[in-house]
Amino acid sequence: MKHPHFSLALVLAFLVAGCYKDKGNYDINMPIEPQVSNLEERYEAVVGDSLIIEPVVQAAPGDDIELEWRIFAPEAPAGTYELTGPSLRIIFGLQANLYAARLTVHNKSNGMRYFHNFEVQGITEFVRGTTVLSVEDGITRLSFIKPDSTVQARLYEAIHNKQLPANPVQLFYMHDQATGNMPLGYWIICRNGGVRLNVSTMQEDPLYPNTLAANFFFAPETITVSSLRHFNRGVLMGVINGKLYGGTTSTWNQSTTYGMFGSYADGDYTLAPSFVMTTLDAGTSFIGFDQHRKQFLRFNLYGDPTYFGTQYNVANPEIFNPHNVGMDLIELVQINNSETYAYVAGHDGLVHELAFTVNFNGPFTFTPLHKRTFIRQELFGEGTKLLAARNGVIYIAAGSKVYRYNPLNEEVRELNTSFQAPVTMLKLADNENTLVVGSGNSLYYLAISTGRFGDLTGQINGIPGYPVDIAFRF
Repeated sequence: MKHPHFSLALVLAFLVAGCYKDKGNYDINMPIEPQVSNLEERYEAVVGDSLIIEPVVQAAPGDDIELEWRIFAPEAPAGTYELTGPSLRIIFGLQANLYAARLTVHNKSNGMRYFHNFEVQGITEFVRGTTVLSVEDGITRLSFIKPDSTVQARLYEAIHNKQLPANPVQLFYMHDQATGNMPLGYWIICRNGGVRLNVSTMQEDPLYPNTLAANFFFAPETITVSSLRHFNRGVLMGVINGKLYGGTTSTWNQSTTYGMFGSYADGDYTLAPSFVMTTLDAGTSFIGFDQHRKQFLRFNLYGDPTYFGTQYNVANPEIFNPHNVGMDLIELVQINNSETYAYVAGHDGLVHELAFTVNFNGPFTFTPLHKRTFIRQELFGEGTKLLAARNGVIYIAAGSKVYRYNPLNEEVRELNTSFQAPVTMLKLADNENTLVVGSGNSLYYLAISTGRFGDLTGQINGIPGYPVDIAFRF
């Protein structure tokens, strides 16, 4: 005979035992975190030299510790360099940039990982200083001025055992504003070609095209550079063969095709060498001048430079007609992304000043302000150079003198410093408080802040030949 009550009692006994209160009297052994010392927050690594980091790790007896190293480098194929070992010992082959890095302490005994972040600043002898493009007896030279004012002359020939292309016109230090002004290289631009160099080594860049011809997806048979500008994404834009080209920014800046030229802005036009590029919150636009039709042209940057010609409305057409200027453009300068001044040669043999503003990002207007004969005709001649500053003045180099011109009142004032040779270069520096003048075999640094009129504050001698352009990196 079966006894169901006995079976039920047995089940209840098990349930009561399962409901016994857990008083929590346990000994919990948390793993001991390894202690790391002798690890700095930032290291400086000379490019091409050894980088050695030897941390001290204290762990519990019996722990099996492994150190994992990672340097985050955008130019690396995988985006990082990873190593394993008790110390980091490498030949630092990255660029002169700031890199984030991480040490991971892996306790293989229990699987725990502990992270320690630090930074590596790559440095070379070229990480701070001024690069100088010059011409010596018809030969293009590249030199470097160290922070202590020492001149490393004829640097390109010393490194490459060959000469640069002839007829240099511009020098650019390329950097991408969208990635914290990441350095991308130097462009040495000559009339019919150009060379790109790595910013860390001054050698040909292993990532990007190293010549101007190679920087085209489909290079034209001949290349004639008029003038180029540095766009804030670290690419070149400007006039080549009378057409407007723009370097591509549609890829990551470590792509081999970044900054390359595709097709020019398609249209029926032939641009004069001088143009204006304006970048505002609303977008980037260009003012060009058709040297055959003698008219101002509108371009917009819609991914690539796009030609719109004379598709803009004209206010004050009685002052002058931008669709039919009827004169040859000498130079075009702009102040504060606003007032623009065109200096044109008339059939009367005189230089005229055309002042205007544009809104080429919408509603697409061109507003002439004045047309007048320039007050100092003798300042325009072969070799004249113009440079506009944010404070509203225009610096004019004519012969061996530099003048400060205020277009608001037509005041022309010679700067306080005189030069013994023709002026071949003008460049603004120090947040436009300094004007750098190239003359003879020297660079002259002039104070032009408020109340200063070109007092000499510094001078660098020993430039091989006459300066053409300079680029700063500090």
